[in-house]
Amino acid sequence: MPELPEVETVARGLDACLAGRTIRDVTIRWPRTIAFPSVPEFQKLVAGRRVVSVSRRGKYVVVGLDEGCLLIHLKMSGRLGVVPAAEPLDKHTHTYFDLDDGRQLRFRDVRKFGRIYLVGDPGQVTEELGPEPLAIDFSLEDFRRLLARRSARLKSLLLNQQFLAGLGNIYADESLFVARLHPLRKADSLTPGEQARLYEGIRLVLDRAVAGRGTTLDDSGYVDAEGRPGAYQDQIAVYGRGGEPCFTCQTSIERIIVGGRSTHFCPRCQE
Repeated sequence: MPELPEVETVARGLDACLAGRTIRDVTIRWPRTIAFPSVPEFQKLVAGRRVVSVSRRGKYVVVGLDEGCLLIHLKMSGRLGVVPAAEPLDKHTHTYFDLDDGRQLRFRDVRKFGRIYLVGDPGQVTEELGPEPLAIDFSLEDFRRLLARRSARLKSLLLNQQFLAGLGNIYADESLFVARLHPLRKADSLTPGEQARLYEGIRLVLDRAVAGRGTTLDDSGYVDAEGRPGAYQDQIAVYGRGGEPCFTCQTSIERIIVGGRSTHFCPRCQE
């Protein structure tokens, strides 16, 4: 599933080519893609709207319109891209928006889990999300206050979107490795120094992954708005490397299940 760095990369790419464009029409080939409102109302309300900007909140792409906004969650396999309208449609392209310059914004989703919302305010969908971990005003003290109310295992906590917005399996594992913390540690067991290491580790990993335009793990995985794969997979330390040697100490990376999710860590480097 695309996480914060992938969604941020997609949003930046879309903003560069969509801002100022007008949506002429929308075609919906898989009605369940539209989460809100009803399909007929969605089609009626979105036609004629001008795109003001494209940004991100958590794992949502936020397309700001001159009236309302579109929120798009890519889920497991969703992809967004802008292409000439004459380009043949893929069978997995379930929704596409006709633009005023002869191109289309297409939403391709092999597994059909992705969802699109048309709302007056993003908060109608995102109000329960936690803080943005890369926000300039998200301080270490803010992070400490969040941890003070939690006792969950660290891996489960980092996947909780109400705790922090945008992290998923890849970057939770990588952040814990950088912070040298075991994924089964309880949040309320961390010392002040360990809290600081986790805060810094999360931000460092996410910053690097955004700079690398996200992570693409296989040929069918994530691509950005221009159809290009990410590059951060070349920097991954533990995720998906079960049984392979740790780059730091050569101990075999372990794989366990935490909260139903695969979790990778170095048993020597992570306490």
